Amino acid sequence: MRILVTNDDGIHAEGLEVLERIAHQLSDDVWVVAPESDQSGVAHSLSLSNPLRLRQISEKRFAVAGTPTDCVIMAVRSVMAEVRPDLVLSGVNRGSNVAEDVTYSGTIAAAMEGTLLGIPSIAISQAYTPGDRNNIRWDCAEHHAPGIIRRLLEEGIPEGVLFNLNFPNAGPSDVQGVSVTVQGRRDQELVKLEPRKDGRGNPYYWIAFQRSRKEPANGTDLRAMAENRISVTPLELDLTHEPTLTRFAQVFA
Repeated sequence: MRILVTNDDGIHAEGLEVLERIAHQLSDDVWVVAPESDQSGVAHSLSLSNPLRLRQISEKRFAVAGTPTDCVIMAVRSVMAEVRPDLVLSGVNRGSNVAEDVTYSGTIAAAMEGTLLGIPSIAISQAYTPGDRNNIRWDCAEHHAPGIIRRLLEEGIPEGVLFNLNFPNAGPSDVQGVSVTVQGRRDQELVKLEPRKDGRGNPYYWIAFQRSRKEPANGTDLRAMAENRISVTPLELDLTHEPTLTRFAQVFA
């Protein structure tokens, strides 16, 4: 099995090294094509106004001056064009990608692009305690991910579907199981702007988030994380809302 590994945290990210080790537990044929720099939050964006610059770091390891989506396209259409990858793994992201993170995440976007190109794709993220970015339990994802990926591949990933895996902020032995979940939803009142001033007194702002005190809904990725369970969420590329489609098809008939 030929595996493409990518991410949105950049070519030097610790989580990328973790994902490489995960991939090598599945195959000896592992390729890395990842962004030159941190591309967190770029979602499924393409670089249309800037050229893509490719830098080979070592055998089967490349960096792209572009987005995660650019990296997957570069890998499939150029770097690995002679023999396409059989699987795209994106991550391991520093921090979970649950609820509305799905719409912002470059990690998930890379898996989306792989799915669009007809390649089974999985996004992988590791939760951590807010404010403690330097103490991440990478061993949780590294220990549990290979077995979960194998089971997903054995069962078969449907066309047009990608999987979003999130590992809780816990040691491998403290994980309380695996939950197949739906995408949750946070309270958008938790999003805030922090106003600041630069050295010249000019204002600027940071987007920031407050922690929710509400109990997450049952069956959601948020609930799984709260219960120290691994969240496995199938996501589909087709965003059409079928009930509304039927309703308005009748309105405009």
